[in-house]
Amino acid sequence: MALGEPEKEDLKFGFIKLTDMAPLAIALENGYFEDEGLFVELEAQANWKVLLDRVITGELDGAHMLAGQPLAATIGYGTKAHIITPFSMDLNGNGITVSNTIWEQMKPHIPKQADGKPVHPIKADALKPVVEKYQQEGKSFNLGMVFPVSTHNYELRYWLAAGGIHPGFYAPHKGDTSGQLQADALLSVTPPPQMPSTMEAGTIYGYCVGEPWNQQAVFKGIGVPVITDYEIWKNNPEKVFGITADFAEKYPNTTIRLTKALIRAAKWLDENNNANRPEAVKILSKPYYVGADAEVIANSMTGTFEYEKGDKRSVPDFNVFFRYNATYPYYSDAIWYLTQMRRWGQIAEHKDDNWYFDTAQKVYRPDLYQQAAQSLIKEGEISAEQFPDFASETGFKGPQPDFIDGITYDGSKPTEYLEALDIGLKATDSL
Repeated sequence: MALGEPEKEDLKFGFIKLTDMAPLAIALENGYFEDEGLFVELEAQANWKVLLDRVITGELDGAHMLAGQPLAATIGYGTKAHIITPFSMDLNGNGITVSNTIWEQMKPHIPKQADGKPVHPIKADALKPVVEKYQQEGKSFNLGMVFPVSTHNYELRYWLAAGGIHPGFYAPHKGDTSGQLQADALLSVTPPPQMPSTMEAGTIYGYCVGEPWNQQAVFKGIGVPVITDYEIWKNNPEKVFGITADFAEKYPNTTIRLTKALIRAAKWLDENNNANRPEAVKILSKPYYVGADAEVIANSMTGTFEYEKGDKRSVPDFNVFFRYNATYPYYSDAIWYLTQMRRWGQIAEHKDDNWYFDTAQKVYRPDLYQQAAQSLIKEGEISAEQFPDFASETGFKGPQPDFIDGITYDGSKPTEYLEALDIGLKATDSL
């Protein structure tokens, strides 16, 4: 069946100033939205809450979102609204940075290579004695993350817990949304562009954020990125493109067309071994997109990552936009986020496996993605081999063993997975 004309042509999409908003910028700059008969305006938003609220009220037609946002909104954690995603924006792209002072205290606990540089990945085991020292001195150990349902929150918590540091529980049913109950390290929200200055001021000792705000700390000489999220969970899903379920229902052709434009942009960003990345860096450095120095953005976007000043290592998959079916909205990705919400108490009660499956299917919409992909295949824009095999695709990735603690995640067994994690709520636990 031929794809009809867009029901709504003039659209406004929101984003936060992060490198991984790139598919939106590229779809606009390269004319992919226009090819679909869409006239799109992109607008940077102050923070993730404002962005979500404006999508819900319809002031924005859609937005670059944290993967946890459509899920949390749909289950009613925070703001209640049915948000869906037809498109996953990227894999990887985050890092954890600590201040120079904390780094100096961690160093004695980190094994060294023959050349004297630290062995990677650096585990939170090296941070544990530092946190314990602060506790003994009666000082709280403060860390920043970008939003309570952000990947960054769950990645930072995952890394800390894997090193025996408790990142704290949420108890929304008791009115406690601080996420600091029983915590060894206190995590709080800081907007991404303010991370480096907040750490420099000493308010936080480290943070988990997307690029370019880890590399910014290196360039400013105020901190050291100790680990990337690729090393915490290899090829983890990061942002999504979020719209309301109402929007998709009211404007079905527009939804498929905007998804097509985003898929093309993601492919352009990764094709020919990232050959287009230098051009993408120039675009993203413009003030109305990310607005950081091109040199800072290029540090991670072009396949390298600088840890301690001068310690540049090759990380070709630091930002992935299309490879490994990065754009496909997998149910198993959604379920991982839901398990972490349950693990840390944002979901207060035990849920059975079917609840996880049903929730994932309400929010992640591979059916919409498939329509967009098949339209691109038909037009000869992208070959069928570059997409999942839709005839056999279930929406579940196979078991994923590449986590920093060695625990395998299988999205088809969420409650079993939760039981395998040392720190965090188990099936029958409640606070």
